[in-house]
Amino acid sequence: MEFLFDPSIWAGLLTLVVLEIVLGIDNLVFIAILADKLPPKQRDKARLIGLSLALVMRLGLLSLISWMVTLTTPLFSVGGFSFAGRDLILLAGGLFLLFKATMELHERLENRQLDGSGNRGYASFWAVVTQIVVLDAVFSLDAVITAVGMVNHLPVMMTAVVIAMGVMLLASKPLTNFVNAHPTVVVLCLSFLLMIGLSLVAEGFGFHIPKGYLYAAIGFSILIELFNQVARRNFIRHQSNRPMRERTAEAILRLMGGRNRAQTASNGNTSSSEEAALAEAMPQEAFKDEERYMINGVLTLASRSIRSIMTPRGEISWVDANRPVDEIRGQLLDTPHSLFPVCRGELDEIVGVVRAKELLVALEHGVDVATFAANTPTIVVPETLDPINLLGVLRRAKGSFVIVTNEFGVVQGLITPLDVLEAIAGEFPDEDETPDIIADGDGWLVKGGTDLHSLQQLLDFHELVDPTEDHASLAGLL
Repeated sequence: MEFLFDPSIWAGLLTLVVLEIVLGIDNLVFIAILADKLPPKQRDKARLIGLSLALVMRLGLLSLISWMVTLTTPLFSVGGFSFAGRDLILLAGGLFLLFKATMELHERLENRQLDGSGNRGYASFWAVVTQIVVLDAVFSLDAVITAVGMVNHLPVMMTAVVIAMGVMLLASKPLTNFVNAHPTVVVLCLSFLLMIGLSLVAEGFGFHIPKGYLYAAIGFSILIELFNQVARRNFIRHQSNRPMRERTAEAILRLMGGRNRAQTASNGNTSSSEEAALAEAMPQEAFKDEERYMINGVLTLASRSIRSIMTPRGEISWVDANRPVDEIRGQLLDTPHSLFPVCRGELDEIVGVVRAKELLVALEHGVDVATFAANTPTIVVPETLDPINLLGVLRRAKGSFVIVTNEFGVVQGLITPLDVLEAIAGEFPDEDETPDIIADGDGWLVKGGTDLHSLQQLLDFHELVDPTEDHASLAGLL
């Protein structure tokens, strides 16, 4: 027991534990990749069984230490190359790593992680466990030989291996979760596996590649991947500051080919490599412009103000109850509207709502206009109401319209179900209206009262609407 009080023993044990853990990190990464091929409920079990069997195997290799030392004795020669037992093990292990990494890379680069039905195909449980054990055997060979070269006491070696494997068991699940959450890390680690396998094959043929070269290449690649992850995290953080509806609309429109790709790239509004690939593969004729316009209108409806939907005050056709009956009759016959608000002298003094056909009949019978209009009171909503709740109000209006007022009760405009439809599908001009936007050669003629949402959808330019500003029309913007 006197060796327990030897400081050099403890120093060697600590150094060996750290070294075993460091050498086992790459092993853990590839175990995480293999375990991901199993159903979620079996992954933890596969890791525990695989690492436990790997621990038994490492202890067995340490027990056969005297035999491993003799593996450097040449067994045969082929074409000027002499092969010892250690060389054959390195060759077999390197070829296995090359094969495994190539197959995994091919599967991921070809995106064959899903079967034909769209459901993920999982591997056999014991097949994955066997691969974990074989993979650990390949990776543990150098670690065991390193342990033999560092420490002369077999119990110290076994203790270091047990402690290191315990740490690996504890770290396997968090590392697996990290790898699964970052697909680019998986591809990077598989490239490391190719590099390590190539170095093992070269060493099996007697060409020694300094470990420093491998570590430098791996370290540089990890640094680049770190930059990539930081950039991705910053992008996600910046995107989270934008409204969810806006991001969802842009993502869907990008998949449909609804936005100019050059503009999208310049704005930095890309969400994922998969989404970009789908957008490139989507035929341009798959969706018509009208379909993209309507989908965008639906997705952005909730983020709009009702000021951008309503017919503004200056364009409202209303009946003045104080005017002579003949003038009212002429107005009803000349104006192509079926519903009119009836007011006393000015628009803010609303009495009620009438249908043109019913009011004409009432006028023939000498009914007072104001009395007749009072039978159908006007529905009034504040201009701060959002469009989604406005839909419920319009349903209760039963085909009528609602009047929009500001905080002082001043009429700002009116909204009909047709206005909501126009916000989604585009403009439907009345007989007495001209289109808000007219193509004029290489340019456009746009009314000052044109809604900014409609304008930016038509021009495929998404920087006109500013949620922090109060204006809703082109004139207000200018």
